[in-house]
Amino acid sequence: MIYSVVKGDEALRQRLDKWILGFTRRMRLRGKIVVLYVMILLLPTLVLSSGAVYWVIRSFHQSYTNTAEEAVQQTAQVVDFSKKSYDLLAVRTATDGELIARLGREYADMTEVVDTVNYVDRTFLITSKYLPGIADFRIYHTNETLVQDGQLLWRPEARKLSGMDERSWYDEAKKSQNPLFWSSVPGNPNQSVITRKIIDNTGNLLGMVYILLNYDAVFGELLDHPFNGGSLYIVDDAHRILAATDRSEIGKRLQLKAWDAGSLTGTAGAAATGTGTSVASNAASSAEDEKKGSVVDLSDTKEMLLTQPLSSHWTLVALMRTKHLDNQNRMILILIVSIVTFFLLLSMSLMTTIVRNIVRRIRKLGMRMGDLSRGEFEASVRYSQNDELGDLENRFNSMSERLGRLVEDITKAGLAEKEQAFKALQAQINPHFIYNSLGLLRWRAMDADDGEQIQIIDALTTFYRITLNNRISSIRIRDELEHVKAYLDICQFRYPGRVKVEWDIDEGALDFYTVKTVLQPIVENCYLHGAITRKPGAVIRIAVAREAGNMIRMSVYDSGQGIPAHVLAAIGQGTHVGKGGGFGTPNIKERLALYFGSGAALTIDSEPGAWTLVSVVFPACSAEPMIRREA
Repeated sequence: MIYSVVKGDEALRQRLDKWILGFTRRMRLRGKIVVLYVMILLLPTLVLSSGAVYWVIRSFHQSYTNTAEEAVQQTAQVVDFSKKSYDLLAVRTATDGELIARLGREYADMTEVVDTVNYVDRTFLITSKYLPGIADFRIYHTNETLVQDGQLLWRPEARKLSGMDERSWYDEAKKSQNPLFWSSVPGNPNQSVITRKIIDNTGNLLGMVYILLNYDAVFGELLDHPFNGGSLYIVDDAHRILAATDRSEIGKRLQLKAWDAGSLTGTAGAAATGTGTSVASNAASSAEDEKKGSVVDLSDTKEMLLTQPLSSHWTLVALMRTKHLDNQNRMILILIVSIVTFFLLLSMSLMTTIVRNIVRRIRKLGMRMGDLSRGEFEASVRYSQNDELGDLENRFNSMSERLGRLVEDITKAGLAEKEQAFKALQAQINPHFIYNSLGLLRWRAMDADDGEQIQIIDALTTFYRITLNNRISSIRIRDELEHVKAYLDICQFRYPGRVKVEWDIDEGALDFYTVKTVLQPIVENCYLHGAITRKPGAVIRIAVAREAGNMIRMSVYDSGQGIPAHVLAAIGQGTHVGKGGGFGTPNIKERLALYFGSGAALTIDSEPGAWTLVSVVFPACSAEPMIRREA
């Protein structure tokens, strides 16, 4: 009897499975998901929402209230902790004893100024990255003897800052009665500003710490998604909104029935606007705000309002969206449970059948992938259904075929790589052959006591020692000058007495690094394009100097025929190609940018028929520069 019942149930289940698969066979996966959605979510929601939801919400009214209060308290704690963290960063910076001493000092020596700039960058550049969301970190000062480096140290000027110019912001901040205050950026609700005065022991104002915060990183995650879709406001004691769920309300004044104009304080006005104002002026501004529509009035709202005090006289105000709830009814709950259970069982049967079919196909696809991982690229999957899994199976077959071709291509590429390595090994033989040949010639010249020939061979050896060394791309400046001198020695033997070479070398710059073979192409242009050997009293002047801003300048001047204006313009645009492959400036610029980035530059000045001056400027690097990724 039991066996018959079980067998009957199994036959019924098989017929049901067959019907469901037949019903959904021609559907795309999206259509199958829609069926699941309708059966599992939509129908139960429609049935339950007709009457049961109203009673359930009423029964959980108290639970909702308690949860809302707890959520507001937790949000207040997180906001308070975040605020204190940023306040502590501003206070630590503004009260740094060494910073105060350096901002109050009179500077007469540029070395001391550079030392102060380095101290500020070294100490506070990393400090400014301690906390997330800091979009800009600046230290403003009014010390006329101290520079502004454009990184951390600034002087208030007419530049735009936080919705106003720097001077206006600085003057308004000086009026504040509080040394530390927050403000919103006018016209930009996505940013907030922390200002902290830098004051010495005598009470003199030395500057301001300016921290620009990304609103999303500081308040966005906490306030953009409040509990149950309500609204959150962070206000100061002037009731100015510093942060809100609706960012268009930032900067307005929040009005509640429990608040009045008498509760306004001067410090609150400073926190909201960045200025220190009086009680009377705040009250006047409140009346003006109401006239302008700059007030968020929650005095007559019927929704739930919760307030939570924060540090520094801030307040978190939560507007909770509530609905009218009734007490739960036990019979309604039983009915809801019965209906939900029925639809869950029905939906589960449908979902299990479809998922079983999908899992079977996925497992089959996984087995074929295993064959593919073992190198069997002929593996394929038979597919017959026109859904997303069918497309995946079709693409797997295509991928298997392409992988087979790719492995074959990689094998061929490996053979080609070995062939190139062999060719590179052969190319290394040529420099050694040249060095050995020059050594043999020098030995024979010494044997013949030919001093001039020995000098020529030594110059060639020095020249090729750097030119043919492909393992290095950057060398010290003294080695680059030695390479240029070897080239000039060779040219002097070719054109004896025609060109005078002058050197103006800063010994303090010789140990810094430069890109290999920068000067030699420029000097070569003096002979090839400048026709220096055909001009009486010709001069080539090579200068190396270290300049302000930790920069190195290398220049080559020649009194040759100069460069015509149209050719000079074409060289500047990188479009000129002259005899022998051009002036070589694009190659030099590319190599300078590769190792020094935008900090390097090559400039050419010339007067046709008179002279040409080529200058290369790049940062002074005591360590060997590396190729930059952004290049």
